Amino acid sequence: MWKWLFLGFLLHVSWANAEDKLSIYVWSNSMPTSTIKAFEARCQCRVEQSFYGDNEELLAKLAAGAKGYDLIFPSTFVLPALIGPNKLMPLDKNKLPHSKDILPAFLRVPYDNNNTYHQPFMIGVTLLGYNAEKLKAAGVDPSSWAAIFDPEQLKKIRNKVTVLDSSRELFAAALMYLGKDPNSGKQEDLAAASEVIRKAKPYWAAFNNDSYSRQLANGNIWLAMGNSSDLFQARREVKETKRKFQLEFTAQKEGNEWWMDTVAIMRDAPRPDLAHQFIDFLLEGKTAAAQAKASGGISPVSTAAPFLDPELSQHPVLNPKPQDFAKWTLMRAYNANERRLLSRYWTSIKVR
Repeated sequence: MWKWLFLGFLLHVSWANAEDKLSIYVWSNSMPTSTIKAFEARCQCRVEQSFYGDNEELLAKLAAGAKGYDLIFPSTFVLPALIGPNKLMPLDKNKLPHSKDILPAFLRVPYDNNNTYHQPFMIGVTLLGYNAEKLKAAGVDPSSWAAIFDPEQLKKIRNKVTVLDSSRELFAAALMYLGKDPNSGKQEDLAAASEVIRKAKPYWAAFNNDSYSRQLANGNIWLAMGNSSDLFQARREVKETKRKFQLEFTAQKEGNEWWMDTVAIMRDAPRPDLAHQFIDFLLEGKTAAAQAKASGGISPVSTAAPFLDPELSQHPVLNPKPQDFAKWTLMRAYNANERRLLSRYWTSIKVR
């Protein structure tokens, strides 16, 4: 009798745990353990994480029929590819009271301008990180995109420069350097940007998405095009290891691309109730500040400000003034013709 009662209890616990699980598919290294543990304690549930490295991997897995995820964290320009095929669930704003604390600058993105399907998660900027001592000695100014595109500047730091292995981001930077719209898909603008990249390429050490921050932190390269989160973490490593140089990162006077990762609920989410709870938890001030500290991202939440560390709150990139933020551009999604045109230019650059 007691054996069967005990077995029944174990089965009950097992079923309860199976039900009270939130499954999230999230960027690698983007969710602090403290955030997960705090939410698990609050909701008395288990958070199961799966990880991806870029938006293309996310889309490919979902296109292949992956099921069972409650939450995903796509970048803004990926939203059309998810909203169009009806993969996302409309959010119940009544269950997201902290959404009122999102800063206006990060609302109404072009792809979902009523925030029907997404909420902002973390913001970053594509810019230049650099070894302060080496660039000062070479006489190279990292506050301009000329540092990676002007051959006269590049001659001084030849083979000590890396750029992102991303056609869209590199072309956007080249367009800004030329004083053009970084979102332009016009053939004449892409041709001009292609020529700038072609002339600069012989001076670069590599196209690098993966190890540029580590190489910069090790002193192997002196200047890198990258994202603010990676460069923040690289600068933290240089300080913690007491290396004999300063690693800094700065925005460029011609303008920069900013990007935003979002959080959205899958239409077939097993636990939309827990998913709404987790989104609202991420929008609480203390949680958002902890998220920013862990990743080096810009928090979209106004109530995070009192909890930010000085290295975040006092940094001009990680806590930008409105007039500085106004110079940054959110990338739009190219149409099919623009993507094909960009791909042709990119292939030509990479094979030569």
